[in-house]
Amino acid sequence: MASVGEAALPLPAFSSPPRVLVVVAPFYREIAEMLVQGAEATLDRVKADRERIEVPGALEVPAAIKIASANSDFEGFVALGCVVRGATTHYETVCNDSSRGIMMLNLAGLCVGNGILTVENLDQAEERADPHRQNKGGGAAEAALHLVALYRRFDSRAASIGFSAGGSDATRAGTKLK
Repeated sequence: MASVGEAALPLPAFSSPPRVLVVVAPFYREIAEMLVQGAEATLDRVKADRERIEVPGALEVPAAIKIASANSDFEGFVALGCVVRGATTHYETVCNDSSRGIMMLNLAGLCVGNGILTVENLDQAEERADPHRQNKGGGAAEAALHLVALYRRFDSRAASIGFSAGGSDATRAGTKLK
């Protein structure tokens, strides 16, 4: 049986650069830096306007994204960090709750790419974080960019629906009135 490869969508094109916040939990600094390197390279490919912040751990990533979304004009968010299995159930709590928090943000309409690694050991983390290997930071940035593109496509505020009168121009349902 032939092996099945991973499919990747081409990066979306943007008429104006997306504004993206990269939120990093640097508990494992070397792994986090590789994730950031991959994410930033991907964001640079679409000329995204980007900013980076750090939070103490993976559990704080969704909260930081929520705070930033309520108080800034970021269109997309890239969540980065690493959780390595330990001897206690804390691993499951951090993995499940950080992932659930990010999913809740996405379902609430934010555009978040999840690049928080959940691994058994640091060798697995390095394999996934390395931009020249699995590049999960780049993949998280790609996911965020695809969601931003979808948001822009379906954003009803950008469609000029309804009535608008400004100076000598007026529109109704996106049609210029004479």
